[in-house]
Amino acid sequence: MRLTVIGTGYLGAVHAACMADIGHEVLGVDIDAEKITALGEGRVPFYEPGLQEVLARAVVSGRLRFTTSLEEAAEFGEVHFVCVSTPQRRDSSAADLRAVDAVIDGLAPLLRRRCLIVGKSTVPAGTTARLAARVQELAPEGTDVEVAWNPEFLREGFAVQDTVRPERIVAGVLSQRADETLREVYAPMLRAGVPYISMDPATAELVKVAANSFLATKISFINAMAEVCDATGADVTTLADALGHDTRIGRRFLSAGLGFGGGCLPKDIRAFTARADELGVGSAVSFLREIDEINVRQRRRTVAIARDMAGGSFTGRRIAVLGATFKPDSDDIRDSPALAVADAIHREGADVRLHDPQGMDNARAVLPLLEYAPDVEKACAGADLVLHLTEWAVYRRIDPAALAAVTPARKILDARNALDASLWRSAGWTLRALGRPTPVALPSQLAAVDHAPTVGSDLS
Repeated sequence: MRLTVIGTGYLGAVHAACMADIGHEVLGVDIDAEKITALGEGRVPFYEPGLQEVLARAVVSGRLRFTTSLEEAAEFGEVHFVCVSTPQRRDSSAADLRAVDAVIDGLAPLLRRRCLIVGKSTVPAGTTARLAARVQELAPEGTDVEVAWNPEFLREGFAVQDTVRPERIVAGVLSQRADETLREVYAPMLRAGVPYISMDPATAELVKVAANSFLATKISFINAMAEVCDATGADVTTLADALGHDTRIGRRFLSAGLGFGGGCLPKDIRAFTARADELGVGSAVSFLREIDEINVRQRRRTVAIARDMAGGSFTGRRIAVLGATFKPDSDDIRDSPALAVADAIHREGADVRLHDPQGMDNARAVLPLLEYAPDVEKACAGADLVLHLTEWAVYRRIDPAALAAVTPARKILDARNALDASLWRSAGWTLRALGRPTPVALPSQLAAVDHAPTVGSDLS
């Protein structure tokens, strides 16, 4: 089929490349001419594992090309995927739909034959119905141009896999024709057994925000438990392991740490609560405001613990920060907890030296006053305190004994609960982690040490 993908940011670039790779003819569209040139040359303007190879293969095959022209897109496409961003509005918690509206207002008047517009952007419930009415006003073909919603469920770092082998495909459609068209688009996935769930558009719109709200709730729940564990001396990781054995709960997303960030979860739960308020059901999701607050509080708690480890003040202290991106395997720093902490301690007077495997250029663009180190050793050299803030595999592989040679203070705060605490402590480091106390001997160990058998006892 001939598909257009309008908006070639993270979502659109991945979708365009993967759709071409499975056999469709695809035209990517964006107003950013520089981005279009890079993609047309087979170059990905951001970091996402595996995408470079898929994009290059699709471009070379001739099935994928790019343009800045909506007129060309209207003439070319049978299905038009809308993949523009829906960030949080500056003046409220609601989603900013101006980019989505601009696509509809620009594209619809150009559509002179039967086609399907498919939204993939995350939008408030009711958006499809509003846009469908707008399309009927603007499109010369009227009812022959339909609107459907097909939300994305991409995980940064796994976006290619999540596109070509998704856990499910959600289709919010208004007609059998629209449903059949989407089934044809995703035919290779359906043949591979991927579940396809057809529903009304309002439900499809809710699936994405409800899923993100549930994940955010699970993350903030275990982070709240980490705060309780710090107060009681309990271990949040052991607690999460025990909870995870309950099949009704599960272990995934029960890893306590610095909290969530990125371009989806924070703004999506805020937009969901704002839309619920508009619909008069805000009290039903009021708990999401506390979920958001718990998440933000984790950043403040991390700064407070780090300040305590630095001696009560950051002034004049050299702090090494490992990680800038909101998660590993990405260069995305949007609403990054790691970068928020780095900025906060810098504002309190710390000399911050930061390292990240992929995100330093993006971090430098927003926080140019920080110092950026080319490797872990240079970041940590002479540091009074090391902060582990993004769970990159390269940080889990650090040899703490070797790093101690350049970091005499030997203090580290593992804000992701990802390092081998016993390994670091055995190398002479003072390690603290959120919700995890300094280990003490277990009762069985105490018995072995404090009540060692004497000569002639029954245990001899």
